[in-house]
Amino acid sequence: MENGHLRFMVLAGDQAWDASVTAPRIAGARAAAVEPQLQAQRTVLGIAESGASGMRYAVESAQNGAWSLTLQSASPVAQRGYVLMEGDARTQLASYTRNRRQQVGQSLTLNALLSGNDARGATLLAAQAGKIATASLRVIDPQGGSRTLPMADDGQHDDGAAGDGVYGGTFQPSAEGTWIAQVIVRGHDQAGQPFVRTSEHVLPVLDTSLRLLGNALSARTAEGTRLSIALPIAARGKAPSHYRVFGQVWGTDAKGKDVPVAWIGGMLTPQQGQLPLSLDERWIARAGARAPFSLRSLRIEDPDHYIPLVQAGTLPLQLPALRRASIARATGAIDESMRMGPRPTALASATAMAQPQAAGSQLVLVHGYCSNGVWPQARFTHASTFLDAKQNRSNDQFAQRIAQFASQWSSFATVAHSQGGMAALHLYTYYWSGLDNASGGRVMQSVGTPYQGTNLSGVLAAVGSWFGVGCGTNADMTYDGAKAWLAGIPADARAKVNYYTTSFAKTNWYTNDYCNAASDLVLNDPEDGTVEQVNAQLPGGVNRGHTTGQCHTTGMRDPAQYLDANRNAVMNANAAR
Repeated sequence: MENGHLRFMVLAGDQAWDASVTAPRIAGARAAAVEPQLQAQRTVLGIAESGASGMRYAVESAQNGAWSLTLQSASPVAQRGYVLMEGDARTQLASYTRNRRQQVGQSLTLNALLSGNDARGATLLAAQAGKIATASLRVIDPQGGSRTLPMADDGQHDDGAAGDGVYGGTFQPSAEGTWIAQVIVRGHDQAGQPFVRTSEHVLPVLDTSLRLLGNALSARTAEGTRLSIALPIAARGKAPSHYRVFGQVWGTDAKGKDVPVAWIGGMLTPQQGQLPLSLDERWIARAGARAPFSLRSLRIEDPDHYIPLVQAGTLPLQLPALRRASIARATGAIDESMRMGPRPTALASATAMAQPQAAGSQLVLVHGYCSNGVWPQARFTHASTFLDAKQNRSNDQFAQRIAQFASQWSSFATVAHSQGGMAALHLYTYYWSGLDNASGGRVMQSVGTPYQGTNLSGVLAAVGSWFGVGCGTNADMTYDGAKAWLAGIPADARAKVNYYTTSFAKTNWYTNDYCNAASDLVLNDPEDGTVEQVNAQLPGGVNRGHTTGQCHTTGMRDPAQYLDANRNAVMNANAAR
């Protein structure tokens, strides 16, 4: 225990366990006459529908040092559980995957180092923040089996230079599914106090491979000012129905220097063994680019977890001569068709997936992960509730369900909670829908959306490997998954989002306030019981403000953020339709 507060949670499933603690002995001092009194509170780690229940214990004025924890059960049968303990925020563990080659048989390396702050708030990294004595990697396979592997700082484990404070550990997944990698380190902080730190990574692994056929590409003219660039591919294994594809088109200027032309890509479905990329010729004319051209930094990823299946540095690209009409139009303003391609014919006044009778406009109220209809629909006008109750969907799957539900209207906007905000933005970015016809206000609004992920997702995944948790693990809401997803969201799409954040009310400076007693152990303040304020930010979006005294959902200490009548009225009045 490092910071004068002993706080931990015991998750034992349906088993009844009793906990007791013993304070550290001080040399020359008498033993305490009585055991320290634990404050006990039954709570849920996560939200009720997808959380894990347990007992949270605390000794708020505690002596630093090595405490002893004793857990007892009346049952003689061997049992298993999980203990989650809060550490001192001044010493943190930073860990990350070295690559995202999350495929069966591919080696996956994780790196880990300490981070912290000095007395003046300056960031400290690796050996500056403390000293790691031992580091290990606990790997949990999709069936729940686990093994522990050593991590090293010897310069021979993809860990950088030997002795630089960065540790590396590698494993090779043998089957598809969700793997969990937990980094465990022990050491001493800047003051010499011993510590233990862990971090969790949710790693979906695919049983598929993809190969790009050929090392040179060519484009052909298409309708209007478009060029079509076909990427010939060959897939093996359990290939997805479509892919997320990105690439950069480069040309040469009049002086022979490389010049960027455009960033192209999107969600693409193979057609006769080819992925149909598209480029507007006006970008070439605006850049003043000429041959030779190339396609650079090509990435072809699966659509649910953004795992790169093909990566190529530079591919020669043959382009036809620019058409006069394209050159003449290149001096105008950058329009929607240049950024997003031509609208499908069916989207003239309805969505690309619209039902024939689609008409009118609507505000669609969207819930989040493993949730249900949380918004008070009666408080919104011309509104309908999207309902996909108690489900665990990737952002891509979630987005397509929103599109299907909203296809009954020719245009719509969204007010979304939690993961629903990510799904709405995903829909707007990658698919044509009635969102593209919305006008007269804010196209997308969200509250409490973990645009940059939440630590709770990784922790719940580790706990769930022991007991199983509600709706299951969602990789898109982990730090790793959200970062990979957000990397593909362009600035113009982000600018369409107006978002709000909330956190618990602060009573006074010395009280340990929180929204949820369990998640308080693993989230940095301020937070709403599910997502930290800092990770609910959408870079490039419109931040509409932060409210205290509101939590992520019902059942937490303060009222649920989606029940704020004033904010709901503002969102309703300003929403597009």
